[in-house]
Amino acid sequence: MHKPDRARSTEALQQQDLGSENGHQNGVESFAFDSIVGEVSLRYITDHLEADVFRLIDPATASETIHWGRNYLYRTHLDVSAERLDVVVKQFRNSGLRNRLRRYFSGSKAARSWRIARAFEQAGLKTAETVMLLESRQPEGPSFFVTRHLNNVIEIRYILRAANSHREKEVFPELDFGAFFGALGGAIRRMHEAGFFHRDLSIGNILMPVGSRSPVAEDLSIIDLNRARHRDRLSLWQRTRDLCRLAIFRPEQQKLLLQAYWGNESPRWTHTTLYKACHYGFRFKIDSKKKLRALTRGFSQWVMPRRAHAHIPDAPTEASARDKIVWDHLSDQPHQHASRLEKLRVRVADTPSHARQTANLLAAAPRVLRRYRTIKRNLYQKPVPWDGVGICVRPFPEAPEMLLEAIEDLGVRKILLRLHPWDDDHGAEETLARALTDMGCELAFALPQNRDLVRDPNRWRHKVAELAERFTPYGHHFQIGQAINRSKWGIWRYSEYLELAWNAASILKAYPEVKILGPAVIDFEFHVTASILNSKFKDLHFDILSSLLYVDRRGAPENSQLGFDTIGKIVLQKAISETSRLCGPRSWVTEVNWPLWEGPHSPAGKSVSVNQETQADYLARYYLQALATGAVERIYWWQLVARGYGLIAPRGGASRRRLEFERRPGFSALKTLARELRNSTFIRPLPSPQAAHLYLFRSEGGSERIAAWSSSQRQYATLPKPAQRAFDIAGQQLATPESREIELTSSVRYFHL
Repeated sequence: MHKPDRARSTEALQQQDLGSENGHQNGVESFAFDSIVGEVSLRYITDHLEADVFRLIDPATASETIHWGRNYLYRTHLDVSAERLDVVVKQFRNSGLRNRLRRYFSGSKAARSWRIARAFEQAGLKTAETVMLLESRQPEGPSFFVTRHLNNVIEIRYILRAANSHREKEVFPELDFGAFFGALGGAIRRMHEAGFFHRDLSIGNILMPVGSRSPVAEDLSIIDLNRARHRDRLSLWQRTRDLCRLAIFRPEQQKLLLQAYWGNESPRWTHTTLYKACHYGFRFKIDSKKKLRALTRGFSQWVMPRRAHAHIPDAPTEASARDKIVWDHLSDQPHQHASRLEKLRVRVADTPSHARQTANLLAAAPRVLRRYRTIKRNLYQKPVPWDGVGICVRPFPEAPEMLLEAIEDLGVRKILLRLHPWDDDHGAEETLARALTDMGCELAFALPQNRDLVRDPNRWRHKVAELAERFTPYGHHFQIGQAINRSKWGIWRYSEYLELAWNAASILKAYPEVKILGPAVIDFEFHVTASILNSKFKDLHFDILSSLLYVDRRGAPENSQLGFDTIGKIVLQKAISETSRLCGPRSWVTEVNWPLWEGPHSPAGKSVSVNQETQADYLARYYLQALATGAVERIYWWQLVARGYGLIAPRGGASRRRLEFERRPGFSALKTLARELRNSTFIRPLPSPQAAHLYLFRSEGGSERIAAWSSSQRQYATLPKPAQRAFDIAGQQLATPESREIELTSSVRYFHL
């Protein structure tokens, strides 16, 4: 570990105008490491400062996403004098000419936040306590502002939203709203009297203690200070510009705010008139910007590459449009830097290849449709053994024994282990495979590709041969490829995948017990699956159709897309496999999840992310509906341990002593599903009201139980027999229903008859 280079640190900090002098002046210590310079408040200097700095700026250490947008805020921890402190890291991007110029002339947003927050503290104003300022040495590198986490506070946005909808007494019955507006106006007045012009004073930037009944001005914290300016004296215009930004729409409450702000001066008509003009002007400006963004968003998405999170490396400068792909370690998948326009140019150049695939699809469509109708017509005509619940895993080197403990606790024994052929070391994967085999798990393996392996067939063949030899002792199912209809995984023409798959299959055929899965198309893009599986390509053959079938990330599994809900999509995949040239009749779903609202850890955008409780509901309902068709044999959730989409999230430090596994609601949902229906047979869905679902199962011993839920609002349904016991989605026992009539919600419940 390097000691802080104080001379180099001072020079760098002065050049970047971070607002402090060398050494311990102003209660801060300056430091510089290989790629980071910064300042730390003296009370937060640690014994391992360099290691702590680089851990803080790694979003992988986040324990909670606070805000996910233009800037990224996350909560993590800092160990100071044997005490673990919750801190908030606000990551600012500095990419683009505009941000680089601003950073050069006036300092980064993080530096401005640091300066103003420290000035706030010196003035006796309440804000999040400053901890560190961290700056990348690279001109476009990110900056970070670290503060203490404010516990037990609430953004006043929730209070004012309730007030604007006339629900304040319902939502906050204990709060004295007269005192609240008095505190709000007083806190802003104190800030202005101290010479601070906030310039971004929104209802999300003011925090109040939770449960406060009669707050005072000193209770409120004002945050998000990177736009603020410190002046000797503020003008009426500057004061009003701050006040007008608050989303307070009811006239009587606007009056309360102004009276509290102006106090004994009493707001004159000039104050009131200027406030109203500014308030309506600000609202017009916000509405206009939203409309303008909506008009220009599509154009910019086509022309400009998607802006990457700060942790994602740039594409090689010499890379062509086909090769602008890098690995995102937080979401455990590749990132495509090519813009939509660049991708379109590649697609146009590959028109002949796409035309051939379209011809395959058109030729196959009639027989696929006929088979689909037959399968759909015969659904639920015979019982279906319940034996298809699986989970995907990757090694967890930080605490491998904790991973095994979690799998044991989950009670799922069908495991899909993703191998990364581009890696040189597979020791962790083999150790995990051996341990899982010893636990009695049935293993399958996925062999994804990347662009380098697609471009180098010899290396691909060598890696497949190596992995086959190492892992066939532990399992006999190998999926060839991963998300082959997404260019970020390295496939641009489907002929590239067919060649890749044929090379791998030729090697795997040397092991007679091995079953080959493919083509691993992601999302509901049945046309891709059908066209590939009806190609004429050498002697390539898949034993099992594998699909990464994300039904509808924007909503419930009962939602339809192109007229197909989850059941329809599962049946269509089955029809494709049974009528294809290159595949046998069996079908597996080897990857599904609903991503969580957890910043760059999420594999999809904010618009398609859900909360943890919703993820658990959708997980159970997806497994139940899909496996009950009998058209798919197995479903694997991707994956067990991961931020952003996993059923377990790692918490704490890198050491085993500090590390914890947070079992999320989805973990309990899958555990309960596996436990309740183990060794059961699905009999049939029972008649029920619209949007209500009652699935009847029978155990080996002959006892019956029902899995029930509603896919919309609350519903009531009637059980065929009285229930002896009932359990919720997390496995907690519920009160036994007094009658056969039961209430259903979005969460699956289990009734033992």
